Amino acid sequence: TTDIFKGKKVVIFAVPGAFTPSCHANHLPPFAEKYNELKSKGVDDVYVLSANDPFVLSGWTRIQGVADKIVGLTDIEGAWSKELGLTVDLSAAGIGLGTRTTRYALCLDDLKVTYLGVEPDPTQVTVSGAEAVLAAL
Repeated sequence: TTDIFKGKKVVIFAVPGAFTPSCHANHLPPFAEKYNELKSKGVDDVYVLSANDPFVLSGWTRIQGVADKIVGLTDIEGAWSKELGLTVDLSAAGIGLGTRTTRYALCLDDLKVTYLGVEPDPTQVTVSGAEAVLAAL
């Protein structure tokens, strides 16, 4: 449900998987580093969205030391992202990832989309990264 975003300015960045190399090293940490800048631009909440289960996301944000800043949202089987057309099939990787959320960033202001940056290559962090989001705000 999108009810938690009503009346708020939020940043949601989606990752194919917690603990995966690009997500763990290049996507999540800059959002934590730029958290105060995001807040200064009026952002109420920052979320990381993934098709991982809630236990994995909770552990990941705790291990990264960002649980007090970034809320992990589980996109069960990528259903929400699938409705938005924002999934990627990673079955060919041969490591059991299957269909996941693709890498993207979404800014909402009272449920209105103000920015959507979708990575053409889900292994890269450019238009979905913290710098791109800050520039869009």
